[in-house]
Amino acid sequence: MLSSKIGILGGGQLGLMLLQAAVDWNLDIHILDPDSEAPCSRIAPHFQQGSLQDYDTVYAFGKELDVITIEIEKVNVEALEALEREGKKVYPQPNVIRQIQDKRIQKQFYRDNQLPTADFRLTETRADVAQHLDFLPAFHKLGKDGYDGRGVQRIATAADVDKAFDAPGLLEKAIDFEKEIAVIVARNPRGEMNTFPVVEMVFHPEHNLVEYLFAPAQISAQLSEEAENIARRTAEAFGIVGLLAVEMFVTKEGEILINEVAPRPHNSGHQSIRSNATSQYEQHWRAILGLPLGSTQQYEPSAMVNLLGEDGHTGPAYYEGMETLLATEKVFPFLYGKAITKPFRKMGHITIMDQDTEALKQKAEFVKNTIRVISK
Repeated sequence: MLSSKIGILGGGQLGLMLLQAAVDWNLDIHILDPDSEAPCSRIAPHFQQGSLQDYDTVYAFGKELDVITIEIEKVNVEALEALEREGKKVYPQPNVIRQIQDKRIQKQFYRDNQLPTADFRLTETRADVAQHLDFLPAFHKLGKDGYDGRGVQRIATAADVDKAFDAPGLLEKAIDFEKEIAVIVARNPRGEMNTFPVVEMVFHPEHNLVEYLFAPAQISAQLSEEAENIARRTAEAFGIVGLLAVEMFVTKEGEILINEVAPRPHNSGHQSIRSNATSQYEQHWRAILGLPLGSTQQYEPSAMVNLLGEDGHTGPAYYEGMETLLATEKVFPFLYGKAITKPFRKMGHITIMDQDTEALKQKAEFVKNTIRVISK
């Protein structure tokens, strides 16, 4: 399988880090992305500009490949299904992508498979939301096309109903949670699975993006075991081949509920490049190429800070504070090669490691306050 021609739909930062892992094994990687200046465009062995949602483009791209994977779910599933029927290995499988593309189908999947998740109501229009005032407070989520916090509105009272989407969505009960955690699980074609240690995520208060995370999560061993078990059950229920990132809530009563999943490498696993024996990106290759899964042992506690474009800055990117950052022990910046910064655009991330958990937290705060992505 190492000699296969492999295609990735999407050439963003996740594709970039998949490429970096692929270099070690001399994998023959082909990238399709709509942006000619995508992060992968300058280093991919084979880069093609084209729509990920156009049937003919995706089908033609995959026709000459052996294995096809994704770094973003918003792709033409019908083309992938046709390629799969013709004998191409498409991982994650098109039927898995189809279920996860629509949050309504995704939530119903958890319910049908007895996987723990928050209560919800399916809605078709804004008027439907007004029929569930007794269910508030809740979050209204678009069924399709929500991403990085977009497509989510908090509906606390009847006065907020006008914020709801006038499109198919779901109304999800607001959870009084203690922590947000995630587990990345890998599954290969033989059904072998391996999980990464549970991570704890802290979200930006306004933009619903992961601001930083800590690994391992500061929860009990019992909760960690339960979270990993839920991730494995979810991957098994989907029958996925590849990576599945399972985002979860820990309620104040100690219950774990699935929020949503992503069938690809994920923001909650960036730190694994330095802090784990096998990174999530190498593990993805191992899983979809049918190879033995690697050890996910974590060398020492780590944190990851997302490097977001500063508010009020749009233009050529400049990384202020980089020298101070590079002078700090066990701090590793990863820049995504995006020439233009925009407010809250993901421009890179920084992995931080330390044997002492409290020192790690202090270092993470120092990093967060030291570097800024501004325009010059």
